[in-house]
Amino acid sequence: MSSRFRSLAPAAAAIVLTSALAVSSSGLLSAARKGGAGARGADQIEAGRLRADLSFIASDELEGRDTPSRGLDLAARYLASRLQALGLKPGGDDGSYFQRFGTTRRTVDPAKATVTLGDRTFSYGDDFLGTAPGTAEGAMVYVGHGYVVKKKDIDAYGGVDVKGKIVVAHAGYPEGVTRLDLRGESGPDSWESPASYAARHGALGVVLVPDYATLAGWRTSRENAVSARGSLTVDAFQAGRPAPVPVITASMPLVSAIFTGESVSASDVAKWSQEHKTHAAVALDEKKRLRLDLGARVEAIPTQNVVAIYEGSDPALKQEYVALGAHYDHIGLTTSGTDHINNGADDDGSGTVTLVNIAEALVRGNVKTRRSWLFVWHCGEEKGLWGSRYFVEHPAVPLDKIVVQLNVDMIGRSRKAGDQSTANASLTGPSEIYVIGSKMMSSTLGALSERVNKDYLDLSFNYKYDEPSDPNRFFFRSDHYNYAKKGIPIIFYFDGVHQDYHRPSDEVGAIDFAKMERVGRTIYSTAYAVAEMPARPAVDRQLPAQLSTEP
Repeated sequence: MSSRFRSLAPAAAAIVLTSALAVSSSGLLSAARKGGAGARGADQIEAGRLRADLSFIASDELEGRDTPSRGLDLAARYLASRLQALGLKPGGDDGSYFQRFGTTRRTVDPAKATVTLGDRTFSYGDDFLGTAPGTAEGAMVYVGHGYVVKKKDIDAYGGVDVKGKIVVAHAGYPEGVTRLDLRGESGPDSWESPASYAARHGALGVVLVPDYATLAGWRTSRENAVSARGSLTVDAFQAGRPAPVPVITASMPLVSAIFTGESVSASDVAKWSQEHKTHAAVALDEKKRLRLDLGARVEAIPTQNVVAIYEGSDPALKQEYVALGAHYDHIGLTTSGTDHINNGADDDGSGTVTLVNIAEALVRGNVKTRRSWLFVWHCGEEKGLWGSRYFVEHPAVPLDKIVVQLNVDMIGRSRKAGDQSTANASLTGPSEIYVIGSKMMSSTLGALSERVNKDYLDLSFNYKYDEPSDPNRFFFRSDHYNYAKKGIPIIFYFDGVHQDYHRPSDEVGAIDFAKMERVGRTIYSTAYAVAEMPARPAVDRQLPAQLSTEP
């Protein structure tokens, strides 16, 4: 793939048109299909159609669909144009397909950023980088890695009071903790970073000690613009939350100045940071005062979920909804390597286009069901399940009328025969899919899911991750989680983590479209069966202790 950042127009417009009109009349992989007849319209979901849509959604022109970004906005417009052409009812704001909400990005203005320690002044770029703007002045406390991770019994603070202090912590996760361990909700009952802990506990600011110990490493960090993204928050989520504190990443000269004359040395701290080691919290010399003056650039950036409704036919039951969801965002651009675009073909381009094709199958088959179908393409999943949280807190339809939520997040990859890669060890095979949560809240839904599958394509349903105690925390790591917290029974369809997960190599060329076709048809048939049930699936199982019906 080219690493050039091309303009979105006019090339993008041409791809939108081509993809929207592309149709497979042959159903490329019909030989791979097996089992009995599916729900009416299921055979309209075809590998060729899926490929045409995904070729646009995961194209370079969308630049990785970060939330928020122009690439994500173009993806939203593409989805809306498809839905409008199909005639689905808009479910967003003001008669549109867009459920909009605001985000605010706060970055440090280098021209208005200084750090002083005693009578010594440090300059932006040479001595520090700003991660979050603000002003703070006070004594310092060194807290090792600075994390609290409840499930791993990690607490960097050991009862040390950081109120009124500036926290000095390692940059990077503690030993034995990865970003994947921290997916899902954060907070005092789950996990806290140095910055979030500081804000919650009255600290004034945070200094991060880099996990490199050389000037060359600092230059690399500066060139990679570590601080460029700043802090990004959802406006609607900020009520009642502590204000973020200013955060800097310190160069080795600044680190050396901070730890001069202390019981721990700058070289030891840098070494521990490199090795992700912990160290007991240490209060630094009270007479040593650090001041952070980080002027802010503030930018208001709107973003959106995409929402559409396919209305049911029963005069009473059409007021109830079978919800289908996928996140259409991904992680955007990277500065490393030669390919800078994380296209997100599987994550979650595969779910995004499967929902489009399910909606198209309903229309092409002139399908009538008792209940209505609610389609939601969530943004911000990669930022912390933002779009689904916003939707359940500002629902386009009454939440108590959503009878089930089916979440489609990564269904396009297969582990090939003979693949010995450890990175693909948990990837499902061509006729296999992880099914998470189907039996957790409703025995009726779990039984229906299995019956529909057995009577149709008989995929191999793998329940390995069907536990909230799963150490991978998959139950907590996608948009269905926010619906489950509201008491809505869910099913999460997932192919497993693979070697291209969150990498630029998650490309269309690696997708198994035959598998996507079969899984998509199975999801469609499951939703159809729920939409036709005389009574909604009862929630007859107690929610696990880790879940709450309140946000």
